[in-house]
Amino acid sequence: MKLTPLVPPIKCQGIKTKLVKDVKNIVSDLSFGRWIEPFSGSGVVAFNINPKKALLADTNTHIIQFYNNLKNQFITSKTVKLFLQENGQVLKEQGESYYYQVRERFNQSPNSLDFLFLNRSCFNGVMRFNRKGQFNVPYCHKSERFSQAYITKIVNQVIALENILIKTDYNFQVADFRETLSNWQKTDLIYLDPPYLGRHTDYFNSWSQEDEDCLVTILKDISCRFILSTWHSNQFRSNPLIKKNWSADKFYIYTKQHFYHVGSTEKLRHPITEALITNFNIPLLPERGTDLQQLSLLPSTAENEGVRTV
Repeated sequence: MKLTPLVPPIKCQGIKTKLVKDVKNIVSDLSFGRWIEPFSGSGVVAFNINPKKALLADTNTHIIQFYNNLKNQFITSKTVKLFLQENGQVLKEQGESYYYQVRERFNQSPNSLDFLFLNRSCFNGVMRFNRKGQFNVPYCHKSERFSQAYITKIVNQVIALENILIKTDYNFQVADFRETLSNWQKTDLIYLDPPYLGRHTDYFNSWSQEDEDCLVTILKDISCRFILSTWHSNQFRSNPLIKKNWSADKFYIYTKQHFYHVGSTEKLRHPITEALITNFNIPLLPERGTDLQQLSLLPSTAENEGVRTV
């Protein structure tokens, strides 16, 4: 039976839902003490792996605040339901003007419920902040966005997380990746999904060549296991950093193509080949019935010569 991945209530562009099965397959036979994510984003990978203990860090204070508020029961599935029902009704009556009223309210005094409201009613599910750290995504132009069915869907996503958080030891932390990766232990397992160099970034997920180089240096010195997600190629170009940074024999590279649905028009939404890079070998087991056996190897071309694949 095909299992549907748990989808968090917070939407992020680049969410790794389509890689969840593959990462889960990789770690299913591994024994580790703590799961660490320096770029946790929506938390979709961690919530689906469901480790007993985790450090989930991100520079986006609003995401971390939302999950901490959920963990501490400052907000609950019941308060989320009531808030979306009440504010969704006002949105239905007032339309666009109310969305921008909530956005202004949030930017003046951020809170987790307004954040969730904006995240689920903004244009195309994009999360973007300007240089002042203000949420600046326009309205989705769907005044009946918060139908009862849609609210039920979001509330069920919150309930699923409540059930996870009550049984686990998760530490949600606002932190730069350097700080997060300074406290690793030998028994930890680290999953990393950093911003892609050269692609759009904003106030909370800016990413420079200096950041990229620093991360690579840190990972090459780490002796606990890690899994790094990055892009390998799309129809226009390939990622030159894979050969530059990960060609040593101790690293293993796996690829998988999928499709992102974030973009202002369908013409701007293209398939992309993702790479999973590890510092440990992964036995590919097709009998598990996941997509792992479909991970294609890096093509044997001059461009990828010197990159070890398995």
